[in-house]
Amino acid sequence: MRVVLTGPTGQVGSALLETLTEVGEVVALDRQQLDLCRVDVNVVRAARPDVIVNTAAYTAVDRAEDEPQLAHLVNAHAAGVLAEEAKRAGALLVHFSTDYVFDGSKETPYLETDRTNPLNIYGKTKLAGEESIRTSGCRHLILRTSWVYAPAGRNFLLAILAKAAKGERLRVVDDQFGAPTSSLLLARAVPEAIRGALAGKGEGLYHLTAAGRTSWQGFASAALPHSTIDAISSSDYPAKARRPRNSVLDTTKIARELGVRMPDWREGLREVLERLR
Repeated sequence: MRVVLTGPTGQVGSALLETLTEVGEVVALDRQQLDLCRVDVNVVRAARPDVIVNTAAYTAVDRAEDEPQLAHLVNAHAAGVLAEEAKRAGALLVHFSTDYVFDGSKETPYLETDRTNPLNIYGKTKLAGEESIRTSGCRHLILRTSWVYAPAGRNFLLAILAKAAKGERLRVVDDQFGAPTSSLLLARAVPEAIRGALAGKGEGLYHLTAAGRTSWQGFASAALPHSTIDAISSSDYPAKARRPRNSVLDTTKIARELGVRMPDWREGLREVLERLR
């Protein structure tokens, strides 16, 4: 079994490098080998994939508002090309999507069957990527996740820890709700999902996040329990791209069909903080 992994230097990709070996031989293709701005299908074909795991993406949510064509090229067009290559090879494509395909107006956690309505370019391009994969006819797992962070890279957790270390005053939004999901939790869950799909238990679209719910301010307070963190509203922290107020995803389907159950977000946070220490 050969598993081709894109984005192996990213937050999720680097974590998956360690765990995908449970599925098979991992062939990691970084940006120099496979640039999603112009996918060289010959590179994919030469890898002879049985499974393609696509973690590479354009994730700069605010910058995407100024670079919609580039975001679409990476998040939508490239996803479609990989889907066609997966179909050609008879491979399973595992692709990561986002909670930002929703507008946040729902009061309860979002189901896979709920209507999508992204508020920003990033969400629109990720949704377009989902559609490209679905219409290709390839075998696939589309995994929507949320509020991803890791022990390395650029993410909300590391940013607030760095500000706290400098003694800066922390002001964090408290009216956006989601489930912070660590790359380490995802890395343990994905091989299990792949094995389930390959065994015929299920394919298609799934929500995959840590359990529970909090705000960005709640996440920051849990990470820095001895720090004072001012709660502010989204209007007090203007950003170029609009964010959904509620982006909690219901993970019942992936637990029922593929047997994947994620722990509470606090457990993921504790593990990452221990790594950082």
